[in-house]
Formats: sequence, C-alpha cells, structure tokens
Amino acid sequence: MYYVYILFSIKDRQLYTGYTNNLERRMREHFSGKNIATRNRIPLKLIYYETYLKWSDAKRRESYLKGGNGRAQLKIQLQDILKELEYKNL
Repeated sequence: MYYVYILFSIKDRQLYTGYTNNLERRMREHFSGKNIATRNRIPLKLIYYETYLKWSDAKRRESYLKGGNGRAQLKIQLQDILKELEYKNL
C-alpha cells in the first residue's frame, strides 16, 4: 500500500504534503524531527491521508495536491478542519 498524506504544522500554520509506503514509520520520522523538510515545523498533526495500491498513483496524486488546482480542491475538501486549526492561507 502507498499513502499520500497531509500534515499541518502547529508552529507555522502551514501544510506539508508527502507520500510513503509505510505511514506509521513516516509519521514517526516527521514527529521526531528526523525529516529535514519538517524538522523546523514541529509540532505536526496528521490531518488527512489517502491509500493507493500503486506507487505511481500515489506519486501522481501527491504532485497534483502540491499544485495550484489540487491545493485549492484540498482546501475546499478540508475547510472545516483547516478553519478549526486556524490555517493561515484559507
């Protein structure tokens, strides 16, 4: 299984999008500061994830969500939790 996930940084109120084949391990890495991209953005909260059978589908979805249209759709889909977390780019 492959996962696309969205993390919310409580520190800077921003989102981080990634993908992995082991969601539990990847979350441990992010939350413990072992990931360079999110090390300075801790504490983090997992707010969304999707599951895929193929790596290529997960990678394509991650790329889409990082782009303009994908990010816009994600904000619409997650608007209630993003408001609750006081996401600053809503």
